[in-house]
Amino acid sequence: MVRTRSRGVIATAEGSRPVKKKENSSGSGPSAELESKHDAVSEEKTNVSEEQRYFLMKSEGESRIVAGQEVKFSIADLENMPEQTSHWDGVRNYQARNIMREMKKGDFAFFYHSNCKPAGIVGLVTVVEEAYPDHTQFDEKNLYYDSKSTPEDPRWFMVDVKLVRRLKRLISLDELKEFKQDKLKSMMLLNNTRVSVQRVSKQEWEFIVGLEDQEVPEKNPTQKKRKTKQ
Repeated sequence: MVRTRSRGVIATAEGSRPVKKKENSSGSGPSAELESKHDAVSEEKTNVSEEQRYFLMKSEGESRIVAGQEVKFSIADLENMPEQTSHWDGVRNYQARNIMREMKKGDFAFFYHSNCKPAGIVGLVTVVEEAYPDHTQFDEKNLYYDSKSTPEDPRWFMVDVKLVRRLKRLISLDELKEFKQDKLKSMMLLNNTRVSVQRVSKQEWEFIVGLEDQEVPEKNPTQKKRKTKQ
């Protein structure tokens, strides 16, 4: 049985149960004082871990058939899902999987269209269900089947996300690259483009959302230099 500790509960395949704290029978003395300090530190760590976090999640925005199966899942597809909510299956990169397992309910993510032109951020989603085993890894007919993964020891996980809204306009990868040397110099997307689930800092999130109301910057046309006659 797989167990992961998260926010004061032990999550199992059957569900979650609270973790009970040990109580001091005397309620006083050095042991009680030590436990009180320990609880204070634990509470502080819990508060830090529950701060709002932000991510970026890539999905194919245009139709593409792989091994006879459609791999596209666009923001329009999410809009058409019941309650505009869907599981985010098919992640088969360990770094992306580990980042996704960090997600907590209420965290936000950019919905990013990849493998299309132009690629970029098209909307905002929120996490409504934390990581649990991705069922596609057990389906032999599925493109994302993993023969080495078992229900008892799953390798791959997914979260459920709900659409918050579309952006007013697409914020393209090319536009984001314009800020690579400044506001977005540390952004994971611009330094490790292949990972499909990425962390986004609060500063990066706020800056990018702020771009939504700005006009798309125009690129200066390439000026060809004339060769002068010698």
